[in-house]
Amino acid sequence: MAITSANQLELLQTAEAVAREKMIDPGLVVEAMEESLARAAKSRYGAEMDIRVSIDRKTGVARFTRVRTVVEDEELENYQAELTVVQAKDYLADPQVGDEIIDEVPPVELGRIAAQSAKQVILQKVREAERERQYEEFKDRAGTIINGVVRREEYGNIIVDIGRGEAVLRRNEKIGRESYRPNDRIRVFIKDVRREVRGPQIFLSRTAPEFMAELFKMEVPEIYDGIIDIKAVARDPGSRAKIAVISYDNSIDPVGACVGMRGSRVQAVVNELQGEKIDIIPWNEDQPTFLVNALQPAEVSKVVLDDEAERIEVVVPDEQLSLAIGRRGQNVRLASQLTGLNIDIMTESQESERRQKEFALRTQLFMEALDVDEFFAQLLVSEGFTSLEEVAYVEVDELLVIDGVDEATAGELQARARDHIDAVNRAALEKAQKLGVEQSLFDFEGLTPQMIVALAEDDVKTLEDFATCADWELAGGWTTVDGQRIKDNGVLEPFDVSLEEAQNLVMTARVQLGWVDPAELVQDELGEGEETAEDDEAEA
Repeated sequence: MAITSANQLELLQTAEAVAREKMIDPGLVVEAMEESLARAAKSRYGAEMDIRVSIDRKTGVARFTRVRTVVEDEELENYQAELTVVQAKDYLADPQVGDEIIDEVPPVELGRIAAQSAKQVILQKVREAERERQYEEFKDRAGTIINGVVRREEYGNIIVDIGRGEAVLRRNEKIGRESYRPNDRIRVFIKDVRREVRGPQIFLSRTAPEFMAELFKMEVPEIYDGIIDIKAVARDPGSRAKIAVISYDNSIDPVGACVGMRGSRVQAVVNELQGEKIDIIPWNEDQPTFLVNALQPAEVSKVVLDDEAERIEVVVPDEQLSLAIGRRGQNVRLASQLTGLNIDIMTESQESERRQKEFALRTQLFMEALDVDEFFAQLLVSEGFTSLEEVAYVEVDELLVIDGVDEATAGELQARARDHIDAVNRAALEKAQKLGVEQSLFDFEGLTPQMIVALAEDDVKTLEDFATCADWELAGGWTTVDGQRIKDNGVLEPFDVSLEEAQNLVMTARVQLGWVDPAELVQDELGEGEETAEDDEAEA
């Protein structure tokens, strides 16, 4: 095939037709043609030559040129595409390194093999342009809902035609056991769009919590307008879901707006989700209050929040336990996902039993340590005393409020408490010495004898050993493994040592050992303070 005047315009016509069919820029098709013709020309004139082809966008005339670049003498490697400054003087008056010498060469005739190769280059370029267009079109649509048509099923995955491309709805992203046949219309959530070697991959979902949020946004104008905000969504796809909403307009009830007249709005979402039951819950900044709402329809008697452990303890009436937990733990699991807290549920009788057990243990402690009768020990516990340290070092006035306690009795109680504490400390020190604890750890301030014993039993027997400990090894903490929070027990956790206290103790030990310069610590604290001030100013 020769590039003659008869088929020059055909190049442009072909480019236009391909661009319309693939919905890409015609210029990209022409560039692909130029590259394919240049490759064919190289096979005719020599692969080492730098042959370039330019097609006039108006006339379709293809111009073939040979390009040679001026280089330094010592850098001359390719004699067909490069020449030295001296050689370039035959073509240019004042040649400089980097100048190009362009000579026009005769057009080539494409044989059958060359024409086939040119066709493959054009097709490859067109495919790449089509993939790039598809990626650019859908990359910003991730997180939105789209309507598509089912094309086929492959190994349980549904291939969906979404207009200008295909996307995949994986088996685990379908609701329950729903099935589709070719040409079925389907509404899906664009979960992810990835650029991959084989082209853009668009992944769909019908189980994502965001899918439900977007459906509500479509059905509830107040959410679309920003008057009502969806704060959290938790789903057990195809079975049950909880959605937390808040209204920024006091005159609008967020729950009522989402339910709609006679349940019309929420029912539209339920129908789309194959009958999935939806609990619409008012969101609250106060976590315990929000949790009480999240556990609906169960009633909650008491909530105890542990901020550090991100756990929450819920007490419910005995007859409400099964309702609070839900079938197969569904209700409490969804409430946990919604609030982001680990929830422990117990009945009122279980909580009462636990409190009675704690009351009995503290009563027994005071009876043995203070040598008092059961009635008097119970009085101390009832007044809120939980440890001997509280009795020994509390203000005397707080003991005088107990019936039958005068100043002499209060003094005697505190003396007995201190004597018992001293005896326990002496026993702990003796045990620590037998375990091999060095004097450096005994001299370190902030550790009680009982703490030193606990450290020694964990093979921490010197100040150097203590300084190498991590704060969480001392105070304990939580680790997330495969989405499950696992408790890490700390050596000093039984002594109510917080993470911050553990950090201070370890850092003090490192300073005493000379591992850390105190000046650097002060500088770091000042730097953090400045950053905080800058952040506050920025927020203001």
